[in-house]
Amino acid sequence: MTKLNIDIDENTLLGMLSELVALDSSFPPGSSYPEMATLLERMTASLGGTHSRVEVPETLWKVPGTHGLRTNLIVRPDLAPEGSPEVTIYFHVDTAPVGDGWNRPAFQMTCEDNRVYARGAADMKGAIAAALAGLEALRSAGHTFAFQPVLAFCTDEEGGVYPGIRYLAEQNLVSDIIINLNGSATPRIWAGSFGSLDLSFEFEGKAAHSGRPELGINAIEQALPVLHALTTLKTQVETRTSAMPPPPTATEPLHALLNITAIHGGDKGSALPGTCRVVINRRYAPEENVVTVRSEIQTCVEAAAKNSDLVGWTVSEIGHLPPVENTQGVMSPRWTAAMSAGYEVPLDEFVAFGSTTSSDFGWIQKAGGRHREIMLGGLSRPDRNVHAADEFTTKEDLLGLARSIALFFSADFD
Repeated sequence: MTKLNIDIDENTLLGMLSELVALDSSFPPGSSYPEMATLLERMTASLGGTHSRVEVPETLWKVPGTHGLRTNLIVRPDLAPEGSPEVTIYFHVDTAPVGDGWNRPAFQMTCEDNRVYARGAADMKGAIAAALAGLEALRSAGHTFAFQPVLAFCTDEEGGVYPGIRYLAEQNLVSDIIINLNGSATPRIWAGSFGSLDLSFEFEGKAAHSGRPELGINAIEQALPVLHALTTLKTQVETRTSAMPPPPTATEPLHALLNITAIHGGDKGSALPGTCRVVINRRYAPEENVVTVRSEIQTCVEAAAKNSDLVGWTVSEIGHLPPVENTQGVMSPRWTAAMSAGYEVPLDEFVAFGSTTSSDFGWIQKAGGRHREIMLGGLSRPDRNVHAADEFTTKEDLLGLARSIALFFSADFD
């Protein structure tokens, strides 16, 4: 590959990231997508081209705890010669909720030496800023673009039942060659990812004064046999392994996961809770069938609930991302070489592996029965506190990703 020097404007990159993280786009509820689209339209204006907003119909995505328009933004900059092949660059604009334990303001970018802290710094607003800085560096330097970038800024990756990229793919608005920047800054070639299924169980008791418990049914206490049964099932589930190659640092094969991720019930000491809501997350391997996965969990809950005094229970699916498989194609070596040069990591350190983390790109592979080549990059690393307090990335990785994008799209990088 030809060696190129790409000059990335660090101050411009950090300025964009500062604006992006200041806009709270947490999911749930996912209520600020139109405002994010407006911000991104302004940030991409210098690239020229067209901007299109695509709304996901509410009937497809609406689940409890979510509200606001599901506004996806597609930007087609005026950068490449006419007739150039299209390459979609994918971003999701939502973040995980802030959560507890922060030592720095979650919605204000904080720079400490090489580190850049904020919710979304690594996942994945930092990737948005880096990619835009890389494209602008290429444009302003007068390089010819080998491919026409199409920027897809999408909704509801962090949860929900109908992520924006699924809708765009089903509407045939996604290229057959895609760079997914929701990955890591480690030298990785994407070998796929597990599926993720979120189920919400609502257990019904009977509210009463806590001084007269005989008049009620404590929904939390009566849900305990169900929780015990689920933890027993967890032990069984997590013995199931996958043939998907694990990360090079792993000491065992990738395996299925089951976690109780949320419990909500009651609000004060003087009243027995009449309801208890439990959320289950199941990470399932490509070898598993999601219908069987759902059935196993529901059968477990049903059997355990019979041993309680619960009035009843209901279940709803509040999130689902299918597994991702076979993402590689003819453009993958070019992307790997661009990352190698951009991050200044030797090419022979790049290894193909999968993970138990999940991606909304499983829906892309299901849309229309078409084969799409998907390449992975991004800013996540194991120590970056993604989805946790004090999430951060580094200036070094931001610049590395920006250079990688610029190199991949440059016609001089061959």
